[in-house]
Amino acid sequence: MNTQTPGRVIVTGGGSGLGAAIVEAIRDAGGTPFVLDRDVSNVSGAKALEVDVSNRESVEAAVKEAADTLGGLDGVVTAAGIDRCGKLGDVPAEEWEKVIGVNLLGTVSTIRAALPYLKGSRGRAVTIASTLGLRALPDATAYCASKFGVIGFSRALAAETGGVIGVTTIIPGGMKTHFFDDRDEQYKPQDDSKLNDPANVAQAVVFALSQPFGSEVRELLICPAEEGSWP
Repeated sequence: MNTQTPGRVIVTGGGSGLGAAIVEAIRDAGGTPFVLDRDVSNVSGAKALEVDVSNRESVEAAVKEAADTLGGLDGVVTAAGIDRCGKLGDVPAEEWEKVIGVNLLGTVSTIRAALPYLKGSRGRAVTIASTLGLRALPDATAYCASKFGVIGFSRALAAETGGVIGVTTIIPGGMKTHFFDDRDEQYKPQDDSKLNDPANVAQAVVFALSQPFGSEVRELLICPAEEGSWP
């Protein structure tokens, strides 16, 4: 198969966790990552801008600056994500809505801003969902709503832009990152040995980004063999 390098790729949430692993994998595959994150202090080997992806105007300005700096875009990966666990009545409304703002609206805003550049290069948008975008758990209404939304948005976008840009949804299971650090103990994984290395998920992202135009990996679910979030 005539695969290609990832090219010039914006990675939201690229300052840590899965996003940082994706940045490294893109660079190792010969691509040029550009990070958008609220904290870019630990980013090395890639250009970066500090931005809150839940702020649409900030995202639009950052995407334009990134595209201008890189001379265009070949891809975007929306890896920025947060969670607020708890029963619906116990999670403050502003915190609940922030999850939607980052995970779903941040995904939409980033891709909308990048769309003219992706159309010009016949590039690819890769959205990061979750196995909790396919199944629901109690005390996870915000996260499930956001990730179910990412999957629905991505499928509709793929139908809308078929033959114009590529759209891939990556659906990861649990990973060994700092994502769980600020949770109450009851919401943390009890055995992280059954969580995936984010580098494995990052390789799946690069696989999607490196497809030749006209070949579509629409959805790719990747999880550790013994991790219980799937099926």
